[in-house]
Amino acid sequence: MTARVDLDLEIDGLRLEAMELPGDPHERPLVLLHEGLGSVSAWREFPEALQRATSRRVIAFSRFGHGSSDPPRAPRTPAFFHEEALDVLPTVLSRLEAAKPVLVGHSDGASIALIYAGAHPARGLVLMAPHVVVEDVTLEAIRETRERFETTDLRERLARHQDRPEVAFRNWCDVWLDPAFADWTLEPDAERVSCPVLLVQGAEDPYGSLDQLDRIEKRVRGPVRRLVVPGGHSPHRDATEVVLREIGAFVEELEGA
Repeated sequence: MTARVDLDLEIDGLRLEAMELPGDPHERPLVLLHEGLGSVSAWREFPEALQRATSRRVIAFSRFGHGSSDPPRAPRTPAFFHEEALDVLPTVLSRLEAAKPVLVGHSDGASIALIYAGAHPARGLVLMAPHVVVEDVTLEAIRETRERFETTDLRERLARHQDRPEVAFRNWCDVWLDPAFADWTLEPDAERVSCPVLLVQGAEDPYGSLDQLDRIEKRVRGPVRRLVVPGGHSPHRDATEVVLREIGAFVEELEGA
């Protein structure tokens, strides 16, 4: 099994948790961008499985306030997605010598990947359960998750992957439910994306409809592959083998990546 390397990065005086799995140095790395309640450990076995499926270097990091990374200096605002994509992510990739990567984003991480690729070179995008507009179904699902966080053991379960579960949860939930976020859209960012894109979503995803994929496919300028699998908001867990096979085929087609 490929040996995992745990890393600590310092960005603007804050510690960022990261890890990498070595792979073919001649191929562009795969960089994982986690969901709104994710972290390095919340990916579970997926990074190792992805490395085996592609033989590429795989990198993951926990955004500020997630995993064991330091909390951000101020609460998140609706500008969070663009700040992560245009300020933090380029610095992380530079520190890890991961130029022009294949970004593999899940949910909020997929949205961050899309923004990044509209402004910086990327070899390809794998967008799992991405968001480019705010849907009523998304807000309703987040309100239900907030209720579970406050009334069930969800806080304790998040603590398995978050050193500061309250910080991680509020920085996700409060941004999405902020009234100022209601008109948020990444469609202009999608129009600037020219690299190949693989779109993946669960058919029963409670956090977003297939309209999200439709909007992206209609706007990006590069070739698009689309995969809809049975399951909910985490297709890489609900249909792991199918998703790994499709990602493997996608990166194999990225000639010269």
